[in-house]
Amino acid sequence: MSTDTYRVAGMTCQHCVDAVTREVAAVPGVTGIHVDLDAGTVTVDGDAVDVEQVAAAVDEAGYELVP
Repeated sequence: MSTDTYRVAGMTCQHCVDAVTREVAAVPGVTGIHVDLDAGTVTVDGDAVDVEQVAAAVDEAGYELVP
């Protein structure tokens, strides 16, 4: 299991947190997720989680990962 933290651009409210949480939680291999609105990050726990799938999920929620 690994834990990775990504910066997310554009989150401003609890609705943003809920949307990112919902989309990223559906990524295969994700076992846990924590979105920190103040820091603008999402921390993902899981096994063999593909960063491209995380990026696509964040995009689906209406936001984007910051390189």
